[in-house]
Amino acid sequence: MTDQALAAPVSTRHPFLWPLMAALLVIGWSSGFVGIRYASEGASVLLVLFWRTLLSGLILLPFALAIGPRLRLRVVVEQMLFGVMSVFLYLGGFALAIEQRVPTGLVALISDLLPLAIAVLSQPVLGEKVGARQWLGTAIAVAGVLVVSLDSLSLGTAPLWAYGLTIGSMLVFAFASVLHKRRPALRMPVHQSLCIHMLTGALLFGLCAAYQGNMAPPMTMDFAIGMAWLVLIATFAAYSVYYTSLRLFPVAKVSAAIYLSPPVTMLWAWALFSEPLTPVMFIGLAVTLVGVWMTSRTGA
Repeated sequence: MTDQALAAPVSTRHPFLWPLMAALLVIGWSSGFVGIRYASEGASVLLVLFWRTLLSGLILLPFALAIGPRLRLRVVVEQMLFGVMSVFLYLGGFALAIEQRVPTGLVALISDLLPLAIAVLSQPVLGEKVGARQWLGTAIAVAGVLVVSLDSLSLGTAPLWAYGLTIGSMLVFAFASVLHKRRPALRMPVHQSLCIHMLTGALLFGLCAAYQGNMAPPMTMDFAIGMAWLVLIATFAAYSVYYTSLRLFPVAKVSAAIYLSPPVTMLWAWALFSEPLTPVMFIGLAVTLVGVWMTSRTGA
């Protein structure tokens, strides 16, 4: 039985399941900004990513060993490869791009175009048909994201390869999401797969941090708050809901919710850091909501 066949009865039987999961996904996905804002006050982005993935993986490890099917070597290796794509190359690519002076606003915009790449890949790879209404909704959502991001956009002075790295990181995660949907071998319990992904990322980010000469975390309250936020909300909540949603709903529908990440991020910034809200941001939020609603509607 296909994932599409499994998704249909679930979404029909529980009409509020998708809105609830979409809301949790957007809150978790956008909250990464808050954790990074706190944790990076006294640490490099690579050091933050190392401790984020290490703590996440270690917390999940006893549950992964005690609950669920026995972890076989072949399955673990496949999950590690997926972790390289969805954690190390995705998060690490953006971190390196920012370090190379690619403007943060531009990096965030390219990252938030992830659903567009997934929608393009879902039809030829998964056979999930994306209708005209969904493409129109995607175009409207992208327009809303552009409006929200307008004030923070600039080209910067980074080397050309760093801009390509940003795009490549986004495409790698899009491909990993589609692969996760297609490969039955990757569909193990979420807490087990997420544990393997995080520990794989921790190993690779740890090597990078050691190369930079510093693996010790700053003993500050801001770093502790940032780590708690990144581990509990941006990792456990966001990734768990994302992977679970991929098993229940079409991948293009799930990824479309991520379009709401930029406007929700601006609300986080306003509530926690007193960053100003402008009328243009609210216009972008409204446009994005319309696009996501159109993209997420079921039916031809």
